[in-house]
Amino acid sequence: MTAELRTRIREDAGYVDSPDDTVRTEASTEFVNSSYIREITDRALSYLAVGYPIHLSGPAGTGKTTLAFHIATQLGQPVSLIHGDDEFGSSDLVGKNSGFKKTKVVDNYIHTVLKTEEEMTTSWQDNRLTTACRNGYTLIYDEFTRSRPEANNAMLSVLEERILNLPRLPDQSVGYMAVNPDFRAIFTSNPEEYVGVHKTQDALMDRLITIHLGHFNRKTEIDIIRAKSNLPQTDARKIADIVREVRASGPNPFRPSIRAGIAIAKVLAYGSGRAQKKDPRFLQICLDVLSENLDSHPRVKSAFNRVMSEKSNPKKRGV
Repeated sequence: MTAELRTRIREDAGYVDSPDDTVRTEASTEFVNSSYIREITDRALSYLAVGYPIHLSGPAGTGKTTLAFHIATQLGQPVSLIHGDDEFGSSDLVGKNSGFKKTKVVDNYIHTVLKTEEEMTTSWQDNRLTTACRNGYTLIYDEFTRSRPEANNAMLSVLEERILNLPRLPDQSVGYMAVNPDFRAIFTSNPEEYVGVHKTQDALMDRLITIHLGHFNRKTEIDIIRAKSNLPQTDARKIADIVREVRASGPNPFRPSIRAGIAIAKVLAYGSGRAQKKDPRFLQICLDVLSENLDSHPRVKSAFNRVMSEKSNPKKRGV
């Protein structure tokens, strides 16, 4: 699966927002829709069809955001995208007062009589959650645990009672809005042990169906690396195996991710290089991309030598 999806607005291609602050998505030509991706997508779509929001949880580099966009694409609705932020408050999701509008009418039709009327009204600006709930869009709340738990309180009634609580304005008789039946929600998050994330409230997690994601299987990683770089299959296989070998041998089980394999492949392809031991650039690129520090160089070199010394055998390292 590629690291991004192209977005489009109506007939125009490009990464742009629509007039109503949404995006329309379509899969990239480089998108790798493997059996692993299809199985997760089918599960997610079945939950969404019943009306449940889904939560894609997993370490960095496991394709959560891209998969969220891919799932949203299958729904065929505009997407409201929110990125979690520690500075968020509820108004950043729902909306807020954007000022006041003052109207003054002076009636001097009869020159000896002066009549003046003044009216001041509050201006309200919807934010993306309100827009999605009102119009029945798909909401993608990316890395939602980076927002403070209290900022996400507005989601509770949206997901359970299908009602969005709004500040009651002077010109409104009620302070809530019924959620459009077509509204769907997809959340993504990193594990709680990551820096910069909050432990979210149990009430919100209880409303979500969580799909736990890990790193892609070997075949999917090979296909992604090949699609992103146009390197030969044998080269993509070697790169994927080196990344997986380093991942398995390191103290951190989350790194390196598929992003490292893509980076190695792209740089190698840019210089018309090959994933071969006789190419001196290949080892140096692997060291630069895969090493967290100088102390990890021996581990990367060891993984490189193990993989490059093996004969090409697709079955030896599994799928």
